[in-house]
Amino acid sequence: MSLSSLPGQQIAWDDSVLPFQLDASDIRGRVARLDGVLDGILRQHDYPPVVEALVAEMALLTALIGQTVKLRWKLQLQVQSKGPVRMIATDYYGPDEDGKPAQIRAYASYDADRLTDGAPYDQVGDGYFAIMIDQGKGMTPYQGITPLDGASLAACAEAYFAQSEQLPTRFSLSFGRSVEADTPEHWRAGGVMLQHMPKASPFVAQGDGTGDVLKATDLVSGDEEENWNRANILLDTVEDLELIGPSVPPTDLLLRLFHEEGPRVFDAQAVRFGCTCSEDRVRQSLSIYSAKDIEKMTTDEGRVTADCQFCGAHYDLDPATVGFDAEA
Repeated sequence: MSLSSLPGQQIAWDDSVLPFQLDASDIRGRVARLDGVLDGILRQHDYPPVVEALVAEMALLTALIGQTVKLRWKLQLQVQSKGPVRMIATDYYGPDEDGKPAQIRAYASYDADRLTDGAPYDQVGDGYFAIMIDQGKGMTPYQGITPLDGASLAACAEAYFAQSEQLPTRFSLSFGRSVEADTPEHWRAGGVMLQHMPKASPFVAQGDGTGDVLKATDLVSGDEEENWNRANILLDTVEDLELIGPSVPPTDLLLRLFHEEGPRVFDAQAVRFGCTCSEDRVRQSLSIYSAKDIEKMTTDEGRVTADCQFCGAHYDLDPATVGFDAEA
């Protein structure tokens, strides 16, 4: 769809991802805006501000990357580190059918006494960045891993795509607490993802993620390099408030940045906060334990309890109704 004919002001862009293509550059990308999704993720936990910022960045990356996931597929992003923030995990669930929203959830594990006054990314130490795609029952999940590299989670994701997928990729992200007039203070995020398209489709190359960490510029040459550099120079001019919105629709943003590149947009994908936990899933996970094992898990009050790390849901079960009888 041509941007010049798109009534962008009439579309609610919060919690959505808009895919686009730059026809003059053979580059595709996405613009994401997150608002209620972040509120749904972060209000489940009392994270320190530096941890909230890392979770917000990871959720935004997940929305941008996840938009390529097909119906009913699941995308997982994970950071494992030796720093104060030990792990950040996100899940993106593709919509059940066309026109339905995708779902995102996220959480972080950290050592509160090791957090510093430094920047959010300073709380992440040596470790790895991983992406896994689960295509559903009967299919082998694909996983790619690359060492943590750069000065942000976005830089780690760029290194992942260069190293494991051989896809030149660039992220420009902005996130923080919104202090709009007459609106409660809350987290808001927005970003743009650019990806130079090779002859193969995204996620086709399945490298092992080992060896020296590649950069996007290692993967392009000739006209492709010129196109890639030109698009990145244009993206460098974007301002934080343009990324986050809410006053600038993504369609207007694309025209401001890339009007000479022939931007073309596709159908936007709505995203929502969502968790797949349930009592049935908890019972299923406990079904592998014997009655003796369940007894060890039983509290002094005579209950078996479980908490979802993503949404904070609490499950309180009768131990007689879970597990299996080892003597049976």
